[in-house]
Amino acid sequence: MNKKLEKKLSELPTCPGVYFHKDAAGEIIYIGKAANLRNRVRQYFQKSRARDAKTDLLVSEIADTDWQTVESEIDALFLEAELVRRYLPRYNILLRDDKAMVYIRIDYDSDYPTVSTTRRPLDDGARYLGPFLSAISVRQALKLLRRAFPFATRRIAGQKRASLHYHLGLDPGLEEGRTSLEDYRANLRRLIAYIEGKRTAIIHELEKEMKAYAKTSEFEKAAQIRNQLFALQNLTRQVVFSDREFLDISKDHALNELVELLNLPKFPARVEGYDISHMSGTDVVASMVVFTNGVSNKREYRKFKTYNNKNDDFANMYETITRRLSERNRTKWGVPNLILIDGGKGQLDAAIRARDEAGQSQIPFIGLAKREEQIVIQKEQRVESREQGVGSGLTLNYKMLQKLGGFASETGDFILVNVPHSSNLIKLLQRIRDESHRFAVSYHSTLKVKRQTASLLDDVPGIGPATRKKLIKTFGSLRAVSTASEADLVKVIGSAKANAVLSNLTN
Repeated sequence: MNKKLEKKLSELPTCPGVYFHKDAAGEIIYIGKAANLRNRVRQYFQKSRARDAKTDLLVSEIADTDWQTVESEIDALFLEAELVRRYLPRYNILLRDDKAMVYIRIDYDSDYPTVSTTRRPLDDGARYLGPFLSAISVRQALKLLRRAFPFATRRIAGQKRASLHYHLGLDPGLEEGRTSLEDYRANLRRLIAYIEGKRTAIIHELEKEMKAYAKTSEFEKAAQIRNQLFALQNLTRQVVFSDREFLDISKDHALNELVELLNLPKFPARVEGYDISHMSGTDVVASMVVFTNGVSNKREYRKFKTYNNKNDDFANMYETITRRLSERNRTKWGVPNLILIDGGKGQLDAAIRARDEAGQSQIPFIGLAKREEQIVIQKEQRVESREQGVGSGLTLNYKMLQKLGGFASETGDFILVNVPHSSNLIKLLQRIRDESHRFAVSYHSTLKVKRQTASLLDDVPGIGPATRKKLIKTFGSLRAVSTASEADLVKVIGSAKANAVLSNLTN
């Protein structure tokens, strides 16, 4: 163990966090989480500790260690998942499988809202929180949170009485009207806010409400809120969802490199990524993904369906950015600190043109070209120095570029920046770009399926959206529906609708 590493180990804090093991070249080779950073990280270097061959190999390569502290074990869980997916350290092979990711699903708009976990978030109108790497930890957290914010986990068909969970204080008791749907949704809003890190605000709100009930002598309601507060206090000693806004983003290696390389005026707390997806100009869609403090923030994602289908990515990108930076959307969603365009010079030029026409030229734009993973910036964005404070233009820091082992070239109105693919900076930009691509393709695929089924099933009398969805989900495709037997159709949608489908699809 070198002296630098030995000194760092002595400085490790005892709070929860995420740690980064690096090799002699400074590359992150392993990312892990810990409830107590000091205890967990120092365990790697205890010779008496029994270790497997993989861990021995990892320890032999560790030349440096860094860490990022958080407020809770759950926050460490979430941050670890995001950073592993970004950097893909070679010793985190077991964490690369997407099947390990789990989301919290809240069916808020249903007439019987439920809270559950899933590995596959769908575009079904429910609210998804996550992702997390450990399903066990997430379920344990929900089990604890349920004591403070009672919720239903599933709906049992035909049940008319409140379940045992209601009498244990874990369920709203909608079956018997023990809690109104409005009050239940208000409770779910608090649960969502708590998961999203607004713990302090929720506690203050409950305390204020409890005092108000006590003042009006509604002691039973005041006692219920008192019990909620007790449950929340117990959570702080077990598993708590911490305040994400308190993360120290100045310790994010990739964000540091990004700020240094492009001379950004401040750390980009909100980075948005955009991509276009279509098939020969049909079902054209665009995605907007948001990374807050370097971490994906799925509740801020948005999708666009272009007004006109065009086989022109430049025109489609121009329309998307124009709509994003409209006054209405700036007010609703805020203004990003940096925008990443999936594409090269053409896409970036169209996006910048839309930005300037919207009067938002202070927002820095960059592109990431797929073939060489080049960072693309426009020459006209540059200013003489960051210290001059001229807007939020981009100046390429050639000293930092040299430090990263990269180089730059100029072509027309653009600068093409080549940085090694192993750098933290490129891994972050790739993560944002890949996420925007995934989100766009997912939306495009949904529209494509709808369009393919709309031409026939939409024209069947008595067959509405819910029935169409049920048919496709059951049989898998329109072709399978059209070849299904009458008996199979009757089982799914009843005899009247089955006759309607058969008579229209077989004629």
